[in-house]
Amino acid sequence: MTHPAGESNDGSLRVDFDRRLLLQFRGSVVTSDAGLLAYRELDDTLGLSAMAAEVLADARTGKNGRHALVGMLRQAVFGRLAGYEDVNDAERLRHDPAMRWIVGGKAAHGCAASPSQMGRFETRWLTEGKNLSALSDLSGQWIDRVHARRPPRGILLDMDSSVSPTHGEQENSVWNGHYDCTCYHPLFVFNQFGDLERCALRPGNVHSADGWQDVLKPVVARYRGKVSRIYFRADAGFANPDVYEYLEAEGIKYAIRLPANRVLQERIGHLLKRPVGRPPNEVRRSYTNFTYRAGSWTKPRRVVAKVEWHPGDLYPRVGFIVTNMARPAENVVAFYNKRGTCEQWIKEGKGAIKWTRLSCRSFAANAVRLQLHALAYNLGNFLRTLATPEPIKNWSMTTLREKLIKIGAKVVGHARYVAFQMAEVALPRNLFADILRMIAELRPPPIT
Repeated sequence: MTHPAGESNDGSLRVDFDRRLLLQFRGSVVTSDAGLLAYRELDDTLGLSAMAAEVLADARTGKNGRHALVGMLRQAVFGRLAGYEDVNDAERLRHDPAMRWIVGGKAAHGCAASPSQMGRFETRWLTEGKNLSALSDLSGQWIDRVHARRPPRGILLDMDSSVSPTHGEQENSVWNGHYDCTCYHPLFVFNQFGDLERCALRPGNVHSADGWQDVLKPVVARYRGKVSRIYFRADAGFANPDVYEYLEAEGIKYAIRLPANRVLQERIGHLLKRPVGRPPNEVRRSYTNFTYRAGSWTKPRRVVAKVEWHPGDLYPRVGFIVTNMARPAENVVAFYNKRGTCEQWIKEGKGAIKWTRLSCRSFAANAVRLQLHALAYNLGNFLRTLATPEPIKNWSMTTLREKLIKIGAKVVGHARYVAFQMAEVALPRNLFADILRMIAELRPPPIT
């Protein structure tokens, strides 16, 4: 039976290979997630939780609420960052000392929110229209706070859709023939730093570009007048004249993959003829560009084509990109090809944050879960891009979770302070000290 403080009443366990060893479960004085305290320090430095407290409305009507709304938001976000994506995980997390101090308030010396409290928080309070809207805007507001510390000169936006398979009776969970599964089909926009600018949950059977205005336009509006230039990339799913016209009206330079058709193939027919002679062992690439106007377009646009002849292939590999950039054709292709980093960030969100875990019954509750996963992802990416020393600069979010967040620690309480005695195995003290130093450098100077 579980002790209210998170410890076992069943005594110690023994192992047979050495009877001198005792295994004691001391959940209230030992944590496996002490590295989360570095993320909490970054949260405090940037004022992220405080910002959330200002925009989220507390829908509770009682006067004896045990946990503040911002504390439960921290529990939801930091729990996901550490790999606890289910509300049921709160049963153990509420006793974890690292989580209790991250939540703060009464939880520091008591318990964090229970599974039932977290369930109501995510499925009832945050699904209110105003709160869900505020939650959708929060990622962008967090990014603005980061950029206030280190302003970028330009912004590069990558838009892409993804798949979140479902395995139950979730609302709006529909079969998608392209992904060959029952799923949701969320839409994401990232910037060049890997931050998730905005995302939206959509039913599983919608087109890749469905609802692009609701996701892209608020992001562009935030940057209007703040940066000198904005660039945009997307795959062929977003080859839509409405997208082109909006980007051109906003003065945004773009490169979007264009599906091949007979007219485009004819324009590069001279490059599609198999070269005479023995094929070389290396890939041969050719680039060209021309002006093209599809039947649904209001004006002609520049199209860049790339043709690749690979050794052993009977036919060439051809790609078309529609763009309003004036760069040479080869440079436009190189610029577009870097869009693959967006797909890598989506994979990190799926692997490290588990944002495909959308198992609630209602669509609104799953939309909330996606936004909470997005906040967890951004908090993790902020630390990776702003406060990682050179030896761990290239660590993925999965590696950071396994080696930084998952630091074991014993908690020792004293009269005036609480000490986390942290294990020094995967991450030594000097690297953790460097992380805290880099976070401290982000803190604004005190007002005199």
